[in-house]
Amino acid sequence: MADEGVVLEAAGRDVVITHPDKVFFAERGDTKLDLARYYQAVEGPLLAAIGDRPVLLQRFPNGAGKQSFFQKRVPESRPEWLQTAVVSTPNGTTSDALVIADLAHVLWAVNLACLGFHVWPTRASDLDHADELRIDLDPTPGVTFPMVREAAMEVRRLFEELGVLAMPKTTGNRGIHVYVRLQQRWTSYEVRAAAVAVARELERRRPDLITAAWWKEERGTRVFVDFNQNAPHKTIFGAWSVRARPGAQVSTPFAWEELETISPDDLTMANVPGRVRDVGDPWSPMDAEPQSLDPVLDMVRRDEAAGLLDAPWPPVYPKMPGEPPRVAPSRAKKT
Repeated sequence: MADEGVVLEAAGRDVVITHPDKVFFAERGDTKLDLARYYQAVEGPLLAAIGDRPVLLQRFPNGAGKQSFFQKRVPESRPEWLQTAVVSTPNGTTSDALVIADLAHVLWAVNLACLGFHVWPTRASDLDHADELRIDLDPTPGVTFPMVREAAMEVRRLFEELGVLAMPKTTGNRGIHVYVRLQQRWTSYEVRAAAVAVARELERRRPDLITAAWWKEERGTRVFVDFNQNAPHKTIFGAWSVRARPGAQVSTPFAWEELETISPDDLTMANVPGRVRDVGDPWSPMDAEPQSLDPVLDMVRRDEAAGLLDAPWPPVYPKMPGEPPRVAPSRAKKT
């Protein structure tokens, strides 16, 4: 114990955790130091998933459940060894973002009261090419987790038909993310187009369960495939990150064989390290073999040949070529 806090060794550096006894999860009593110890315990799979990537920090100065704020830029006062990358927003504003170069960078962020990490789909070593396709299965109101499980199984079937290896994780809340680790050959625009094609194909196959409708009024009680999570400059909550929920739930990668039994609320900061010790990293096969996006882009070309326009983009993005009118259907009818 140092006067300034607890000193933890990581990646050959000493990182000070100040106020180590500060409670971050009131219902559990877990502290800032407990959170740092958790990330130490999952270092291997954590860095395999988010290492060498810029991240957006969400800081909770008074712990989970209290007020938070997002921080794109690292503070001016920072260690000289801290690695950063210049990333941009849809309007072109640039930020000097933290790069998860190693565990020391993770612990430095934890000391700033960052609980989990919102991760770019590009690596700092190649910001021009996205190497992740992220299928975000987002439960609309009324959708149960068994429905999300069923939707995830449809995602698995589709990618298996395409010959593409994809792996799931819990979001740490009510949804499931399915990831494809890509070869570094395609831009985020191409990856988003692929996500749109996947969402539309899933809706064709299971219109009773899955929707690709961007407008909430059209979704009904179905699982929404949020293709815009793949838009350029979008971040998504990272694998192995701890959510700011009372139970300290973790966004946890899992094997497809576990889909029918996985329970997101049961995967917490307290028990995920033991799970890693017992079963290892379920994503290791995916990380070892980056995939081609070409089979999915074939679906994009098929939809374009059929006359389908691009899907709507979020409002913060400029109008895109081939995009339909960016107005809700109900408003368009009134007009």
